[in-house]
Amino acid sequence: MSPPFKAVIACGGTGGHLFPGLAVAESLKERGHEVLLIVSEKGIDSLALKAHPEFRFEKLPSVGMPSPLSPAFVKFLRRSWESMGYCRGLYRKFRPSVVLGMGGFTSTPPLLAGRLQKLPTLIHESNAIPGRANLLAARFATRVLLGFSECMARFPGRDCAVTGTPVRRDLGARLDRGDALGRLKLDANRPTLLVMGGSQGAAGVNQALFKVVPLLSKLPFQIIHLTGEKDDRLAAANYQREGIPHYVAPFHHRMEELYSAADLVVSRAGAASLSELSHFQLPSILIPYPFAADDHQTANAKIFVKAEAAEILQENEISVDRFAALLSNILSDDKRRAAMAAAAAAIMPKDAALNVALETERAVAEHESKK
Repeated sequence: MSPPFKAVIACGGTGGHLFPGLAVAESLKERGHEVLLIVSEKGIDSLALKAHPEFRFEKLPSVGMPSPLSPAFVKFLRRSWESMGYCRGLYRKFRPSVVLGMGGFTSTPPLLAGRLQKLPTLIHESNAIPGRANLLAARFATRVLLGFSECMARFPGRDCAVTGTPVRRDLGARLDRGDALGRLKLDANRPTLLVMGGSQGAAGVNQALFKVVPLLSKLPFQIIHLTGEKDDRLAAANYQREGIPHYVAPFHHRMEELYSAADLVVSRAGAASLSELSHFQLPSILIPYPFAADDHQTANAKIFVKAEAAEILQENEISVDRFAALLSNILSDDKRRAAMAAAAAAIMPKDAALNVALETERAVAEHESKK
Protein backbone atom coordinates (compact mmCIF):
# COMPACT_ATOMS: atom_id res chain seq x y z
CA MET A 1 0.00 0.00 0.00
CA SER A 2 1.29 3.44 -0.95
CA PRO A 3 1.95 6.02 1.81
CA PRO A 4 -0.98 8.48 2.08
CA PHE A 5 -0.90 11.52 -0.21
CA LYS A 6 -3.23 14.24 -1.50
CA ALA A 7 -4.63 13.99 -5.04
CA VAL A 8 -6.51 16.43 -7.25
CA ILE A 9 -8.99 14.93 -9.75
CA ALA A 10 -10.34 17.29 -12.42
CA CYS A 11 -13.48 15.61 -13.71
CA GLY A 12 -16.32 18.03 -14.41
CA GLY A 13 -18.48 19.01 -17.32
CA THR A 14 -20.23 15.80 -18.38
CA GLY A 15 -21.32 12.57 -16.73
CA GLY A 16 -18.74 10.75 -18.87
CA HIS A 17 -15.98 12.67 -17.07
CA LEU A 18 -17.56 13.15 -13.66
CA PHE A 19 -18.73 9.64 -12.75
CA PRO A 20 -15.46 7.87 -13.67
CA GLY A 21 -13.62 10.56 -11.70
CA LEU A 22 -15.82 9.93 -8.67
CA ALA A 23 -15.15 6.20 -8.97
CA VAL A 24 -11.39 6.85 -8.88
CA ALA A 25 -11.82 9.24 -5.94
CA GLU A 26 -13.64 6.52 -4.00
CA SER A 27 -10.87 4.02 -4.75
CA LEU A 28 -8.12 6.45 -3.69
CA LYS A 29 -10.01 7.34 -0.50
CA GLU A 30 -10.36 3.65 0.37
CA ARG A 31 -6.60 3.33 -0.01
CA GLY A 32 -6.00 6.10 2.54
CA HIS A 33 -5.48 9.12 0.29
CA GLU A 34 -7.17 12.53 0.43
CA VAL A 35 -8.91 13.78 -2.71
CA LEU A 36 -9.95 17.22 -3.93
CA LEU A 37 -12.33 17.24 -6.91
CA ILE A 38 -12.27 20.07 -9.44
CA VAL A 39 -15.55 20.22 -11.37
CA SER A 40 -17.41 22.60 -13.65
CA GLU A 41 -20.17 25.06 -12.83
CA LYS A 42 -22.75 22.87 -14.61
CA GLY A 43 -25.75 21.65 -12.69
CA ILE A 44 -24.99 17.96 -13.34
CA ASP A 45 -21.80 18.26 -11.29
CA SER A 46 -23.44 19.88 -8.26
CA LEU A 47 -26.35 17.43 -8.36
CA ALA A 48 -24.11 14.36 -8.47
CA LEU A 49 -21.84 15.66 -5.72
CA LYS A 50 -24.75 16.00 -3.30
CA ALA A 51 -24.53 12.23 -2.93
CA HIS A 52 -20.81 12.48 -2.05
CA PRO A 53 -20.44 14.86 0.90
CA GLU A 54 -17.25 13.04 1.86
CA PHE A 55 -15.37 14.82 -0.95
CA ARG A 56 -14.29 18.43 -1.02
CA PHE A 57 -14.76 20.04 -4.42
CA GLU A 58 -14.04 23.32 -6.18
CA LYS A 59 -15.76 24.71 -9.28
CA LEU A 60 -14.07 26.08 -12.38
CA PRO A 61 -15.78 27.65 -15.39
CA SER A 62 -16.04 25.14 -18.22
CA VAL A 63 -15.42 26.61 -21.67
CA GLY A 64 -15.08 24.46 -24.79
CA MET A 65 -12.21 25.48 -27.04
CA PRO A 66 -13.50 27.32 -30.14
CA SER A 67 -11.60 27.66 -33.39
CA PRO A 68 -8.45 29.80 -33.02
CA LEU A 69 -9.97 32.03 -35.73
CA SER A 70 -13.14 32.66 -33.69
CA PRO A 71 -13.52 35.86 -31.61
CA ALA A 72 -14.54 33.56 -28.74
CA PHE A 73 -11.00 32.14 -28.65
CA VAL A 74 -9.77 35.22 -26.78
CA LYS A 75 -12.39 34.64 -24.07
CA PHE A 76 -11.36 30.98 -23.91
CA LEU A 77 -7.71 31.93 -23.36
CA ARG A 78 -8.59 34.52 -20.73
CA ARG A 79 -10.82 32.19 -18.72
CA SER A 80 -8.30 29.36 -19.00
CA TRP A 81 -5.54 31.64 -17.68
CA GLU A 82 -7.77 32.77 -14.81
CA SER A 83 -8.64 29.16 -14.00
CA MET A 84 -5.01 28.12 -14.03
CA GLY A 85 -4.12 30.95 -11.63
CA TYR A 86 -6.97 29.90 -9.35
CA CYS A 87 -5.71 26.30 -9.37
CA ARG A 88 -2.16 27.34 -8.50
CA GLY A 89 -3.48 29.24 -5.48
CA LEU A 90 -5.60 26.25 -4.52
CA TYR A 91 -2.62 23.91 -4.73
CA ARG A 92 -0.52 26.12 -2.47
CA LYS A 93 -3.12 25.58 0.24
CA PHE A 94 -4.07 21.95 -0.47
CA ARG A 95 -0.50 20.80 -1.35
CA PRO A 96 -1.36 17.87 -3.65
CA SER A 97 1.16 15.23 -4.71
CA VAL A 98 -0.51 14.48 -8.06
CA VAL A 99 -3.12 15.82 -10.49
CA LEU A 100 -5.39 13.55 -12.55
CA GLY A 101 -7.53 14.93 -15.39
CA MET A 102 -10.47 12.86 -16.67
CA GLY A 103 -10.86 14.80 -19.94
CA GLY A 104 -12.65 17.90 -21.18
CA PHE A 105 -11.41 21.47 -21.00
CA THR A 106 -12.31 21.71 -17.30
CA SER A 107 -9.32 19.46 -16.66
CA THR A 108 -6.74 21.35 -18.75
CA PRO A 109 -6.03 24.34 -16.41
CA PRO A 110 -5.67 22.08 -13.32
CA LEU A 111 -3.24 19.86 -15.20
CA LEU A 112 -1.15 22.74 -16.51
CA ALA A 113 -1.08 24.32 -13.04
CA GLY A 114 0.16 20.99 -11.69
CA ARG A 115 2.98 20.82 -14.22
CA LEU A 116 4.02 24.39 -13.45
CA GLN A 117 4.36 23.30 -9.82
CA LYS A 118 6.37 20.25 -10.97
CA LEU A 119 3.77 17.72 -9.86
CA PRO A 120 3.18 14.42 -11.66
CA THR A 121 0.13 14.76 -13.91
CA LEU A 122 -1.99 12.06 -15.51
CA ILE A 123 -4.84 12.19 -18.00
CA HIS A 124 -7.50 9.57 -18.63
CA GLU A 125 -8.98 9.17 -22.11
CA SER A 126 -12.04 6.95 -22.16
CA ASN A 127 -12.83 7.00 -25.89
CA ALA A 128 -11.20 5.25 -28.84
CA ILE A 129 -10.51 8.67 -30.40
CA PRO A 130 -9.19 11.25 -27.92
CA GLY A 131 -10.80 14.63 -27.45
CA ARG A 132 -9.02 17.89 -28.20
CA ALA A 133 -8.54 18.65 -24.52
CA ASN A 134 -6.64 15.44 -23.89
CA LEU A 135 -4.59 15.77 -27.06
CA LEU A 136 -3.50 19.16 -25.74
CA ALA A 137 -3.01 17.98 -22.14
CA ALA A 138 -0.96 14.95 -23.24
CA ARG A 139 1.86 17.32 -24.19
CA PHE A 140 2.54 18.07 -20.54
CA ALA A 141 1.17 14.94 -18.84
CA THR A 142 3.42 12.49 -17.07
CA ARG A 143 1.33 9.50 -18.18
CA VAL A 144 -1.72 8.85 -20.36
CA LEU A 145 -4.30 6.35 -19.09
CA LEU A 146 -6.61 4.76 -21.64
CA GLY A 147 -10.02 3.15 -21.67
CA PHE A 148 -9.29 1.30 -24.94
CA SER A 149 -5.92 -0.03 -26.12
CA GLU A 150 -6.91 1.04 -29.65
CA CYS A 151 -6.41 4.67 -28.56
CA MET A 152 -2.70 4.22 -27.82
CA ALA A 153 -1.67 4.99 -31.41
CA ARG A 154 -3.19 8.48 -30.99
CA PHE A 155 -0.55 9.33 -28.38
CA PRO A 156 2.75 8.47 -30.09
CA GLY A 157 5.81 8.76 -27.90
CA ARG A 158 3.75 9.12 -24.70
CA ASP A 159 3.91 6.89 -21.64
CA CYS A 160 0.55 5.09 -21.87
CA ALA A 161 -1.22 2.50 -19.73
CA VAL A 162 -4.55 0.79 -20.48
CA THR A 163 -6.72 0.90 -17.36
CA GLY A 164 -10.26 0.72 -18.70
CA THR A 165 -12.88 3.36 -17.92
CA PRO A 166 -14.03 3.41 -14.28
CA VAL A 167 -17.64 2.45 -13.64
CA ARG A 168 -19.77 4.31 -11.09
CA ARG A 169 -19.39 2.65 -7.70
CA ASP A 170 -23.10 2.97 -6.93
CA LEU A 171 -23.92 0.59 -9.79
CA GLY A 172 -22.43 -2.28 -7.81
CA ALA A 173 -22.88 -5.84 -9.05
CA ARG A 174 -25.64 -7.51 -11.04
CA LEU A 175 -28.87 -8.11 -9.11
CA ASP A 176 -31.05 -11.18 -9.44
CA ARG A 177 -32.86 -10.77 -12.77
CA GLY A 178 -36.23 -11.82 -11.38
CA ASP A 179 -35.95 -9.41 -8.46
CA ALA A 180 -34.96 -6.55 -10.76
CA LEU A 181 -37.90 -7.21 -13.09
CA GLY A 182 -40.24 -7.51 -10.12
CA ARG A 183 -39.28 -4.02 -8.95
CA LEU A 184 -40.26 -2.74 -12.41
CA LYS A 185 -43.49 -4.79 -12.44
CA LEU A 186 -42.35 -6.73 -15.51
CA ASP A 187 -42.51 -10.45 -16.37
CA ALA A 188 -39.45 -12.61 -15.60
CA ASN A 189 -40.48 -15.04 -18.37
CA ARG A 190 -40.21 -12.53 -21.22
CA PRO A 191 -36.97 -11.36 -22.88
CA THR A 192 -36.40 -7.72 -21.97
CA LEU A 193 -35.10 -4.92 -24.18
CA LEU A 194 -33.51 -1.89 -22.49
CA VAL A 195 -33.39 1.31 -24.56
CA MET A 196 -31.37 4.29 -23.34
CA GLY A 197 -29.87 7.37 -24.87
CA GLY A 198 -27.46 8.64 -22.23
CA SER A 199 -27.93 11.19 -19.45
CA GLN A 200 -29.62 13.70 -21.80
CA GLY A 201 -31.81 11.18 -23.60
CA ALA A 202 -31.58 10.66 -27.35
CA ALA A 203 -34.35 11.86 -29.63
CA GLY A 204 -32.91 9.95 -32.59
CA VAL A 205 -32.92 6.65 -30.68
CA ASN A 206 -36.45 7.30 -29.42
CA GLN A 207 -37.79 8.01 -32.89
CA ALA A 208 -36.18 4.85 -34.27
CA LEU A 209 -37.91 2.78 -31.59
CA PHE A 210 -41.29 4.40 -32.22
CA LYS A 211 -41.05 3.46 -35.91
CA VAL A 212 -39.98 -0.14 -35.32
CA VAL A 213 -42.41 -1.01 -32.52
CA PRO A 214 -45.40 -1.83 -34.79
CA LEU A 215 -43.31 -4.52 -36.50
CA LEU A 216 -42.51 -6.16 -33.16
CA SER A 217 -45.96 -6.31 -31.59
CA LYS A 218 -46.26 -10.09 -32.11
CA LEU A 219 -42.86 -10.78 -30.53
CA PRO A 220 -43.27 -11.98 -26.91
CA PHE A 221 -40.93 -9.43 -25.34
CA GLN A 222 -41.10 -6.40 -23.03
CA ILE A 223 -39.31 -3.08 -23.02
CA ILE A 224 -37.61 -0.72 -20.58
CA HIS A 225 -37.19 2.69 -22.17
CA LEU A 226 -35.37 5.69 -20.71
CA THR A 227 -36.48 8.49 -22.97
CA GLY A 228 -35.00 11.63 -21.47
CA GLU A 229 -37.27 14.52 -20.51
CA LYS A 230 -39.50 14.89 -23.58
CA ASP A 231 -40.67 11.56 -25.00
CA ASP A 232 -41.80 9.47 -22.02
CA ARG A 233 -45.56 9.94 -22.51
CA LEU A 234 -45.34 9.34 -26.25
CA ALA A 235 -43.29 6.17 -25.70
CA ALA A 236 -45.71 4.80 -23.10
CA ALA A 237 -48.67 5.50 -25.40
CA ASN A 238 -46.96 3.70 -28.30
CA TYR A 239 -46.21 0.58 -26.26
CA GLN A 240 -49.69 0.59 -24.74
CA ARG A 241 -51.28 0.77 -28.19
CA GLU A 242 -49.18 -2.15 -29.48
CA GLY A 243 -49.81 -4.28 -26.37
CA ILE A 244 -46.12 -4.45 -25.39
CA PRO A 245 -45.44 -4.66 -21.62
CA HIS A 246 -43.21 -1.75 -20.67
CA TYR A 247 -41.50 0.40 -18.08
CA VAL A 248 -40.99 3.94 -19.38
CA ALA A 249 -39.34 6.81 -17.52
CA PRO A 250 -37.37 9.96 -18.39
CA PHE A 251 -34.53 8.79 -16.09
CA HIS A 252 -33.86 6.07 -13.55
CA HIS A 253 -31.46 6.64 -10.67
CA ARG A 254 -30.82 2.97 -9.90
CA MET A 255 -29.37 1.84 -13.20
CA GLU A 256 -28.17 -1.45 -11.71
CA GLU A 257 -31.85 -2.50 -11.61
CA LEU A 258 -32.31 -1.86 -15.32
CA TYR A 259 -29.03 -3.47 -16.36
CA SER A 260 -29.85 -6.53 -14.25
CA ALA A 261 -33.31 -6.81 -15.81
CA ALA A 262 -32.13 -6.45 -19.42
CA ASP A 263 -31.38 -9.19 -21.96
CA LEU A 264 -30.46 -6.80 -24.78
CA VAL A 265 -29.64 -3.08 -24.84
CA VAL A 266 -30.13 -0.40 -27.49
CA SER A 267 -27.78 2.45 -26.63
CA ARG A 268 -25.56 5.27 -27.78
CA ALA A 269 -21.86 4.39 -27.78
CA GLY A 270 -20.31 6.76 -25.26
CA ALA A 271 -17.38 5.26 -23.40
CA ALA A 272 -19.07 5.37 -19.99
CA SER A 273 -22.16 3.54 -21.28
CA LEU A 274 -20.02 0.91 -23.00
CA SER A 275 -18.02 0.36 -19.81
CA GLU A 276 -21.27 -0.27 -17.97
CA LEU A 277 -22.46 -2.70 -20.66
CA SER A 278 -19.19 -4.59 -20.29
CA HIS A 279 -19.44 -4.50 -16.48
CA PHE A 280 -22.97 -6.00 -16.60
CA GLN A 281 -22.12 -8.38 -19.46
CA LEU A 282 -24.86 -7.18 -21.81
CA PRO A 283 -25.24 -7.66 -25.58
CA SER A 284 -26.16 -4.50 -27.42
CA ILE A 285 -27.25 -2.75 -30.58
CA LEU A 286 -25.32 0.53 -30.70
CA ILE A 287 -26.53 3.69 -32.44
CA PRO A 288 -23.62 6.16 -32.22
CA TYR A 289 -24.47 9.81 -31.63
CA PRO A 290 -23.93 11.24 -35.14
CA PHE A 291 -22.61 14.62 -33.94
CA ALA A 292 -20.00 13.35 -31.47
CA ALA A 293 -16.60 15.01 -31.90
CA ASP A 294 -14.53 13.23 -34.55
CA ASP A 295 -17.30 10.59 -34.67
CA HIS A 296 -15.65 8.96 -31.67
CA GLN A 297 -18.80 7.03 -30.72
CA THR A 298 -18.61 5.09 -33.99
CA ALA A 299 -14.97 4.24 -33.22
CA ASN A 300 -16.01 3.07 -29.75
CA ALA A 301 -18.85 0.98 -31.16
CA LYS A 302 -16.62 -0.71 -33.74
CA ILE A 303 -14.47 -2.14 -30.93
CA PHE A 304 -17.55 -3.89 -29.51
CA VAL A 305 -18.67 -5.00 -32.98
CA LYS A 306 -15.23 -6.44 -33.76
CA ALA A 307 -15.37 -8.42 -30.51
CA GLU A 308 -18.86 -9.70 -31.54
CA ALA A 309 -20.39 -8.11 -28.45
CA ALA A 310 -22.63 -5.71 -30.37
CA GLU A 311 -24.24 -4.74 -33.66
CA ILE A 312 -24.05 -1.19 -34.99
CA LEU A 313 -26.64 0.95 -36.74
CA GLN A 314 -25.87 4.46 -37.99
CA GLU A 315 -28.76 6.78 -37.13
CA ASN A 316 -29.04 8.34 -40.59
CA GLU A 317 -29.04 4.91 -42.27
CA ILE A 318 -31.50 3.00 -40.07
CA SER A 319 -33.87 0.80 -42.03
CA VAL A 320 -36.98 0.01 -40.01
CA ASP A 321 -37.17 -3.50 -41.50
CA ARG A 322 -33.52 -4.25 -40.76
CA PHE A 323 -33.79 -2.84 -37.24
CA ALA A 324 -36.88 -4.94 -36.56
CA ALA A 325 -35.22 -8.09 -37.91
CA LEU A 326 -32.10 -7.48 -35.81
CA LEU A 327 -34.09 -6.97 -32.61
CA SER A 328 -36.25 -10.02 -33.32
CA ASN A 329 -33.30 -12.27 -34.15
CA ILE A 330 -31.26 -11.38 -31.06
CA LEU A 331 -34.18 -11.38 -28.61
CA SER A 332 -35.25 -14.81 -29.91
CA ASP A 333 -31.77 -16.38 -29.79
CA ASP A 334 -30.61 -17.21 -26.26
CA LYS A 335 -27.29 -18.68 -27.45
CA ARG A 336 -26.42 -15.61 -29.51
CA ARG A 337 -27.16 -13.30 -26.60
CA ALA A 338 -25.04 -15.43 -24.27
CA ALA A 339 -22.09 -15.32 -26.70
CA MET A 340 -22.43 -11.55 -27.12
CA ALA A 341 -22.64 -11.10 -23.35
CA ALA A 342 -19.45 -13.11 -22.78
CA ALA A 343 -17.69 -11.06 -25.46
CA ALA A 344 -18.83 -7.80 -23.84
CA ALA A 345 -17.50 -8.89 -20.46
CA ALA A 346 -14.08 -9.62 -21.95
CA ILE A 347 -13.57 -6.27 -23.72
CA MET A 348 -12.91 -3.89 -20.84
CA PRO A 349 -10.30 -4.36 -18.11
CA LYS A 350 -11.75 -5.27 -14.74
CA ASP A 351 -11.53 -2.94 -11.71
CA ALA A 352 -10.77 0.12 -13.84
CA ALA A 353 -11.12 2.54 -10.91
CA LEU A 354 -8.54 0.57 -8.93
CA ASN A 355 -6.30 0.40 -12.01
CA VAL A 356 -6.35 4.20 -12.29
CA ALA A 357 -5.74 4.56 -8.55
CA LEU A 358 -2.72 2.24 -8.77
CA GLU A 359 -1.32 4.21 -11.72
CA THR A 360 -1.77 7.39 -9.67
CA GLU A 361 0.15 5.84 -6.77
CA ARG A 362 2.83 4.70 -9.18
CA ALA A 363 3.24 8.23 -10.58
CA VAL A 364 3.64 9.66 -7.05
CA ALA A 365 6.15 6.97 -6.06
CA GLU A 366 8.25 7.57 -9.19
CA HIS A 367 8.19 11.32 -8.60
CA GLU A 368 9.26 10.93 -4.98
CA SER A 369 12.10 8.59 -5.93
CA LYS A 370 13.58 11.26 -8.22
CA LYS A 371 13.81 13.90 -5.50
